[in-house]
Amino acid sequence: MRSTRRRALGAGLAASALVALVAGTPAVAKSNPIPPAGKGTGPLQSVQLLSFNDYHGHLEATDSPLSATLDPSRTPAGGAEHLATALSELRKDAPKGRSLTVAAGDLIGGSTFLSGLFHDEPAVETLNAMKLDVSSVGNHEFDEGTAELLRMQKGGCHPVDGCYFPTQPYGGADFQWLAANVVKKSDGRTLLPGTSVKNVNGMKIGFIGMTLEATPTLVDPAGVASVDFKDEVETAESQAKLLKKQGVQSIVVLLHEGGYQSGTYDQCVGISGPIDQIARTMTADVDAIITGHTHQPYVCHIPDPAGHDRLVTSAASYGQVVTETDLVIDRRTGDVDRRHTTAQNHLVSRAAYPADPEQTKILAKWNAIAGPLAAQVVGSNAEDITGDAGGDRGIETPMGDLVADAILWGTQAPASGGAQISFMNVGGVRASLLYAPKYAEGPGQITYAEAYDVAPFGNLLVSMDLTGAQITTILEQQYQPVAARGSRPTLALGVSQGFSYQWDASRPQGSRVVPGSMTLNGTPLSATGTYRVSTLNFLANGGDLFTGFSAGTNLLGGAEDLANLVAYVKANPGLRAPADRVAGL
Repeated sequence: MRSTRRRALGAGLAASALVALVAGTPAVAKSNPIPPAGKGTGPLQSVQLLSFNDYHGHLEATDSPLSATLDPSRTPAGGAEHLATALSELRKDAPKGRSLTVAAGDLIGGSTFLSGLFHDEPAVETLNAMKLDVSSVGNHEFDEGTAELLRMQKGGCHPVDGCYFPTQPYGGADFQWLAANVVKKSDGRTLLPGTSVKNVNGMKIGFIGMTLEATPTLVDPAGVASVDFKDEVETAESQAKLLKKQGVQSIVVLLHEGGYQSGTYDQCVGISGPIDQIARTMTADVDAIITGHTHQPYVCHIPDPAGHDRLVTSAASYGQVVTETDLVIDRRTGDVDRRHTTAQNHLVSRAAYPADPEQTKILAKWNAIAGPLAAQVVGSNAEDITGDAGGDRGIETPMGDLVADAILWGTQAPASGGAQISFMNVGGVRASLLYAPKYAEGPGQITYAEAYDVAPFGNLLVSMDLTGAQITTILEQQYQPVAARGSRPTLALGVSQGFSYQWDASRPQGSRVVPGSMTLNGTPLSATGTYRVSTLNFLANGGDLFTGFSAGTNLLGGAEDLANLVAYVKANPGLRAPADRVAGL
């Protein structure tokens, strides 16, 4: 998601057992009677690939452990300081020092306060220090549009906020973002390079980087109006052919699209979602696929179109897991030997991997200018209010409804929009509000940093006229089992207090809103009646495929979403989790 951000500060693992798994089956280690190849001399030589994804500027070690399903030990994991140490320690095991560090997108965007407040310059600085080599773009790299992504790559001061450290202007990313399937409409060329070739002791490895084709539905359409997003499988085939013409036989795809599995973080139990079909149809010229987007960890073997198993991996999110792939290359052919190539996921345990001093200095530098604003207490909550984008985005959640309440609060005055109903996409709610302290605040206190974590995208409130029938159309668009929705066919909308309806998931697409069930303050909505509805400009512009909002008329802009949320929590101390308002969703 989304559009232009706020002006900052008001200014212009422990190692797990190795498993090789068959997609869609319980975790069963494949036998390998041949000793590990590539570690010594001979034609088979290995290169260590360390990979992660969906970093999202989660710099500080404040994230909760992985779920009990993914990590039964619930070990505290993640944070830039610990991720950096994990990478450094894992590199010590690289054969003859041959190691590359790669990522599968969403390194920036949807970030926590410390990074997002400064347009993710802190996140890039930490990644530079971690010696990241190359990454694909993800949908969140486009949150602020294509021009800002290019600035993040090349460097330069922010066009509005300027330089945060005048004597140290932002220098850009030392690593290369790849965007093979992001094509400029003006000339048909890729926005950023599509591939990168790394020569490791004479062995060439080609990387193809892509985001999911559905990216335009996940960000503000206005920010990506100048580019097209192409099919992942078709792009991989064309780019692999070009690499092979360059004499590159070992090819790895970095893809910001993923799947789901029900095992632990180092397993592959019942893999499902878009990546399963993508992996089964992507050209056999690709030797491994490193993925992201779904925030799920897995180490899978999924057959390619020729029926040969191929590694498909993902490393959860927020720097809590690192995938270590031992990519074995036959020097005689220059191609990957898949029989000997293995991978395992490592948990970035904060206890096992102590804080890296260089990262600690980077965080301290940015905290020095962010701290005073971050620590301001702006409100309070009397209990946990949960249900953010990190969970199920296809259900009504208390946090989604709470943010919808805040939108209604900021737009219901006649001069502010006269709104009667408000909607909020659950995917845009980036954090929950817990009663226990998240940072250094007291129990039940909500700080500015916590409010930012909920609403980091800098959207604007928008009010409009919609008929009852048009509202029904929007609600029906919550369920769209189409390719553009990728791995999430259902994306729920939080609704404001006073509005209610019934949802029947057993009914066909387009008829799941139970007829006659929509009410406003107990009064049924009329299909032909006109109502004032408010939301965010992201949705108003058709984000998340909610194109029904485009039918709105008499539009009126409003406050920025973060400023409005802060004002709302200030005016409503002791917030509690809203009760369910939508039956069946």
